Amino acid sequence: MKSLIDLSNLPQHIAVIMDGNGRWAKKQGAKRIFGHRNAVEAIRQTTEACAELGIKYLTLYAFSTENWKRPKIEVKGLMELLVSTIKKETSTLNKNNVSLSSIGDTTALPKNCQMELKESIELTKGNDGLNLILALSYSGRWEIINAVKNLLKDVKKDAIGQEDINYDTFSNYLCTKNIPDPELLIRTSGEMRISNFLLWQIAYTELYITDILWPDFRKEHLYEAIVAYQKRERRFGKVIEKEI
Repeated sequence: MKSLIDLSNLPQHIAVIMDGNGRWAKKQGAKRIFGHRNAVEAIRQTTEACAELGIKYLTLYAFSTENWKRPKIEVKGLMELLVSTIKKETSTLNKNNVSLSSIGDTTALPKNCQMELKESIELTKGNDGLNLILALSYSGRWEIINAVKNLLKDVKKDAIGQEDINYDTFSNYLCTKNIPDPELLIRTSGEMRISNFLLWQIAYTELYITDILWPDFRKEHLYEAIVAYQKRERRFGKVIEKEI
């Protein structure tokens, strides 16, 4: 499938809703955290594949603001897994010229998670290949409300006038400031919903839904998504007249 990819027409930014860890674990007769642990290989392969292809941005929906409502034991296990994975994978990120960054309310994360995340971001900031973005304690609605609050503060301080507010200025108040909107959004596990992810940014993003559960997602599945994306005509609301 990789040979079918047109390297001159790659998406700059791919976003992924990594869904299906719990169902995968249930199939194995195990607890949900078992699925989360086995999802690390999917993250590794997806990141490596994007880096190898030359894609510039990969955003992974790792933990939503709604996920805090899950059972405490699962949340605790997820946070511990996050810390250990960041520790283990930082050297691999450097080897593959990948920089790490994050979006979301990371101040809500446990202190040790914040420290490991900050350290890994610092250690990889010099890499100029793929930018791996972890969406942590993130949701689209939270991001938009947060942006509105900060925008209103600047309006109140006369740092910006109401007449200056447009799509571009509002985008500058989002977590994804200076990051291009994703051209391709992949969702695993077959669910047909956005789950409060990048609501502003995906206005014209191409959606690709696969029935593969996230722990089983591999490079070949990413290649399939990119090939499907490249077969689509992106019109952005316009009508493209074809010559007869």
